Amino acid sequence: MSDAYLVPQEDTAAAAIEEIEAELGLFDDWMERYQYIIEMGRKLPPFPEEWQDDAHRVPGCQSQVWLEAVERDGKLFFAGASDAAIVQGLVALLLRVYSGRTNAEILGTSPVFLHDMGLVKALSTNRGNGVEAMAQAIQKRAALPV
Repeated sequence: MSDAYLVPQEDTAAAAIEEIEAELGLFDDWMERYQYIIEMGRKLPPFPEEWQDDAHRVPGCQSQVWLEAVERDGKLFFAGASDAAIVQGLVALLLRVYSGRTNAEILGTSPVFLHDMGLVKALSTNRGNGVEAMAQAIQKRAALPV
């Protein structure tokens, strides 16, 4: 498997969401949380340049966002990137939740957590729509037959 795919730190998507909420809760305001999210993006595995094309592009994002998925041992692993620092961080956040999970777990993990964390509300309208488009692209991929 390519080094571009994110291997999850937590055992489940629910545990990843809990951990991210706890980490974001350590900060007093959204500017500090944005910095943390940007740092998450900087730690993503490098995304191959040949995947930065229209075939991998996520529609509905203001910035350019690319996703790639591969199925291994009954789990979907995702790779992703963006040309904007904050969006790269949002990609990292979503991949931490969804990468390395079964299709059923991905489909069973609603992206409503993005609202519950206050993330969508804290972002600009375009960024909020974009992160939801990324989550939908991941869910759509998980709905495909293996």
